[in-house]
Amino acid sequence: MSEQAAVLTERRDRVLLITLNRPDAMNAINGALSSGLVAAIEELENDPGLTAAVLTGAGRGFCAGMDLKAFARGEDIGPMMKFIIHGSKKPLIGAIEGFALAGGLELALSCDLLVAAKGAKLGIPEAGVGLFAAAGGLLRLPARVGYGKAMEMAITADPITAEQAADYGLVARLVDKGGAVDVALELAARVAKNAPLAVAASKQLIQATQGLTEKEFWKLQAPVQAAVFASDDAKEGPKAFAEKRPPKWSGR
Repeated sequence: MSEQAAVLTERRDRVLLITLNRPDAMNAINGALSSGLVAAIEELENDPGLTAAVLTGAGRGFCAGMDLKAFARGEDIGPMMKFIIHGSKKPLIGAIEGFALAGGLELALSCDLLVAAKGAKLGIPEAGVGLFAAAGGLLRLPARVGYGKAMEMAITADPITAEQAADYGLVARLVDKGGAVDVALELAARVAKNAPLAVAASKQLIQATQGLTEKEFWKLQAPVQAAVFASDDAKEGPKAFAEKRPPKWSGR
């Protein structure tokens, strides 16, 4: 892609590195970034050669939320909201340096795992400017940090550090400053060693456990299991194991 693109993609074997590329605007969400991110996610989902992705931000931080100037100009960020609501079918790992604030944290909450550098700030400060976190933060944050901490973050508008976020379970890997992308890529590469369909199904079912009864879960799992267990990859895995060689996944 051009260096001027609001979102950059780079393929690393079976992992796609997606970079929000508006560093001068702290990667704030405008129309170009919104459509660029959705295009990157479509690339991830439509390519059977890709298993997972890492999402990060260029410059000082991950993302500072909505670009209010772009919003005032009427730029369309609808594609971004669709992504935040529906997410990615394949695993997405967020790599956070500096900050993930407001819509930036809500974007991070659309990722399945977060890797954050020490000292990074994560928060939903919208209540301090007369708004509230309307892009999923109030829905997803309680499951990640617990009811009490989510409530505190929402109504005080105060951020937490990456260290605190790791203690609460919001951050999966806490790393030294400057190391978030490298560790996230290592984690994504480890994920990508596994069968793509099995990985995507595991993600789907873990997400689905939220609020389901056991009866509802087994009903949901049945068609997913039938599809994965009948796949070419399900045949390749045991064959590779028996032949003592690395499996060659097709994603089919």
